[in-house]
Amino acid sequence: MGVERRRDAPVYDLSVVRGLWEGRAKKQKEREKRERERRDQSALARIDQQWQHRIYCKTLKRDERNELHRYLERYCPPTHQDNRPGTGAEGPNVPQNEADPETLIFKLEGDKWLCFPKELQWMTYLKQWSVSHTRIQRLPEYLDQFSKLTVLDLAKNQFCEIPPEIGKLLSLKELNLSFNRLMKVPPELGMCQELERLEFSGNRLCELPFELSSLKRLHLLDVSENCLQSVPVCVLRMDSLKTLDLSNNQLRELPEDMDRLENLVSLFIHKNSMSYLPQSLTNVTGLSMIIVSGDELNCIPTRLCSNPDIKFIRLYDSPTLQQKQKKEEEQRRREEQRRSWRGAEEQQRDSSEKEFIQAYVSTLTHRESVPYSTTKISISCQL
Repeated sequence: MGVERRRDAPVYDLSVVRGLWEGRAKKQKEREKRERERRDQSALARIDQQWQHRIYCKTLKRDERNELHRYLERYCPPTHQDNRPGTGAEGPNVPQNEADPETLIFKLEGDKWLCFPKELQWMTYLKQWSVSHTRIQRLPEYLDQFSKLTVLDLAKNQFCEIPPEIGKLLSLKELNLSFNRLMKVPPELGMCQELERLEFSGNRLCELPFELSSLKRLHLLDVSENCLQSVPVCVLRMDSLKTLDLSNNQLRELPEDMDRLENLVSLFIHKNSMSYLPQSLTNVTGLSMIIVSGDELNCIPTRLCSNPDIKFIRLYDSPTLQQKQKKEEEQRRREEQRRSWRGAEEQQRDSSEKEFIQAYVSTLTHRESVPYSTTKISISCQL
């Protein structure tokens, strides 16, 4: 028999390898960010937009073209102002726009809208969008040209997806996509590092991408009424988070490291399947309000429910309401087997319940003491 040879297996420090990988990934993201900023500041996009506008005007009739020009002149911010009286940006004897271009808002509402109007692509100076109660399913392809957008309110529509181009809206501070038809969130959203409010209530999200961990300025996250079975990892890395709404999901427990959210003030976890709360919540010193469902919760840290500085609110459903909800859940499951999306009636019911909770919480914020428990009842009137 031959002599056995021993081979020493190399041993590596995984923390060093991980540090090198994270450093390279960070440098790559910085290079990509600088390249995006360089492209956004170039004149090519603006020239292409002007040519597209000219091509579009050629396809219009004379009356339609004149109406479009009057529309744009009414809302476009002036590029030059003359100090002479009676002289504006568009020439003499033209009334100047009284509205401040810094606060112009694009508003669109009504189920007659199936897509965004073509005129919107020439109004890249806008800073706010407010679109609701439409049947629009997709965001426009030219969304990335609105680099000055700070507020994007797209609640109560029929959007099925979020395009990756949303990551180019580097000035975005508020994004509301509640009560739509979303099933996933693009990781490019993590590039919007100026975000302060993020609302995804009333969708069908099962998870959130890890890239959202870079949203260090986010102070409100609303992912209620979704299909989350566990708290996303990225949520625990949002250092500035003050309000977290995880209500009406499929959570069975909270992670033991919830105390990583050091700045958390309000926590909404009612309408889940949790039977206990972790002890780590007592380490969050700034926590002042917790809303839970008292029907199944049987293990609560004493420092939470007996702390006078914390408004610990238990929500109970009346027995008749529980039976009604069970029947509604059975009917809802049958409907989901036949169709994949919720109808307008269900969306309206969910939003009304959300508004009820918000109104109830607003009545408790300024009270020194809160009731031990609250029972929700339903009253129906037939005329």
